Amino acid sequence: MKNVFDSLVVAELVSRINRLSPTTPAAWGKMSVDQMLAHCNVSYEMVYEDKHPRPGPLKSLVLKALVKRAVVGPRPYRRNTPTAPQFKMVSPKDFEQEKQRLIGFLERVQRDGERAFEGRSSHSFGPLSTTEWSTMFYKHLDHHLTQFGV
Repeated sequence: MKNVFDSLVVAELVSRINRLSPTTPAAWGKMSVDQMLAHCNVSYEMVYEDKHPRPGPLKSLVLKALVKRAVVGPRPYRRNTPTAPQFKMVSPKDFEQEKQRLIGFLERVQRDGERAFEGRSSHSFGPLSTTEWSTMFYKHLDHHLTQFGV
């Protein structure tokens, strides 16, 4: 799995994002490209913005037991995997705004570096290692960029 704390990896991801256009079609799934960008931004909003409520103790326990390994582990996501409610996008989004936000978040993660993430508590899974953070960020974004052919 590529490391999102590496500037070359971030440059590659930004290049892929910049190849998207407002009319880029999806190879699978229900989201439009603008919705996909907004969907991908949710992962970073949970780190940098106080926008999404944290799960309660019981839900957090369930997420750690049943979902964490699939999200932070190395196995790629399958197509059309169900997503959490806060990641669901049903209305149109501003393509350019969501694209710039995503690039900004990627650059911020890379700039903040591994030390800022080692042991940092995730919104849903508790403390994660830098490897888990990087895997979670890269795997999710790679999955959706592949969905849109870039």
